[in-house]
Amino acid sequence: MISGFSKLTKEEKINWLVENYFDNNSNAINTIKQYWHDDKKLQQLHDDFIENTVSNFYLPMGVAPNFLINSKEYAVPMVTEESSVVAAASLVAKFWSTKGGFKTTVLGTTKIGQVHFMFAGDTATLERYFKEKKIALVAATASITKNMEKRGGGILDIKLVDKTAELENYYQLHITFETKDSMGANFINSCLEAIAEEFRNDAIEIVMSILSNYVPECLVRAEVSCKIEELGVSNPQKFAEKFYQAVKIAEIEPYRAVTHNKGIMNGVDAVVIATGNDFRAVEAGVHAYAARSGKYTSLSHCTIDDGVFKFWLDLPLALGTVGGITALHPLAKLSLEMLQQPSAKELMQIIATAGLAQNFAALRALTTSGIQHGHMKMHLQNILNQLGASLREKEKITKFFEGKTVSHAAVVSKFEEINQR
Repeated sequence: MISGFSKLTKEEKINWLVENYFDNNSNAINTIKQYWHDDKKLQQLHDDFIENTVSNFYLPMGVAPNFLINSKEYAVPMVTEESSVVAAASLVAKFWSTKGGFKTTVLGTTKIGQVHFMFAGDTATLERYFKEKKIALVAATASITKNMEKRGGGILDIKLVDKTAELENYYQLHITFETKDSMGANFINSCLEAIAEEFRNDAIEIVMSILSNYVPECLVRAEVSCKIEELGVSNPQKFAEKFYQAVKIAEIEPYRAVTHNKGIMNGVDAVVIATGNDFRAVEAGVHAYAARSGKYTSLSHCTIDDGVFKFWLDLPLALGTVGGITALHPLAKLSLEMLQQPSAKELMQIIATAGLAQNFAALRALTTSGIQHGHMKMHLQNILNQLGASLREKEKITKFFEGKTVSHAAVVSKFEEINQR
């Protein structure tokens, strides 16, 4: 047990960690410091993002070019540690760019916050009190909403919701917001706390005031379509039918749907992280949306009607292009610049497209060569890097495994065989 850890300097924190958890191993110190920025000002910026910072944890940042979205070209930044995600997105982007590209539509941008409270009295009395206070509730946020309203945002509506059938004495104020180009978490939470303070009285017990990361009305659609014969495979009709079946399976089978949707999020999260947005909030909201019917199901859908292949998805995405880390992290700022400084609406469309592209790539692989073909090519390189293989050894072993099944044991065996000669 240690008291006052947060008050120690970074060096003192590291020394304490190494002494207590790394057996005074100097290699641990070297590894931690190896990832510090030489630029002290830049390092201080990163140190200030969170508490008790000791180092930076790097993830690879790649670029998927050739995305044609609503007739506009993009090079999409992606931050991920998973092999083949960027390659798959790039291939699919190029494939669909020759067929009119991706079409996207923002279906809504409304976000939600709630004041949760308990009230043991008569519901009719509470309803009268709410009607009397509604204008005052909005007025209580005037100093907070002033700038947002200038940008066309602010509070859209406040409703009283009776939840007593599910939990005794439980009610909520359900409040909808428009936050324009900011994700709006701090704005929404500040508004909610002001509203709660104005609403409370001796009979109303405020439990909590917090935004919701479930945003089913902050929705974007991304889609692609072409004639079946333009799908670029040897038997396009058969491919389209298998692809359709794969999507239908994900729609009815939750075990498959989870992995299916995880593949979508490979693309979504990579761009969310690259642009400094909150991937945990996005993940939580997306998966809640996938289960909105009471059963977890596919986020994407497919039809093959009248000789036309159509593939699309709807995603709830609450994103920002101003404020927070997007305005502080140098690479997040660079990512937004690479995307030509999109509005929040445009970023929703780009990110949904990345998810659809990733899903198309996975389903195309699954229904043709199998998912492991591309994965194992990248996995082979990771194994060889772990083994410290030289360039010559990498070339030899890669050639040996062409058309063969890659496993860790098989690669190690081949590596040892080469080194025994």
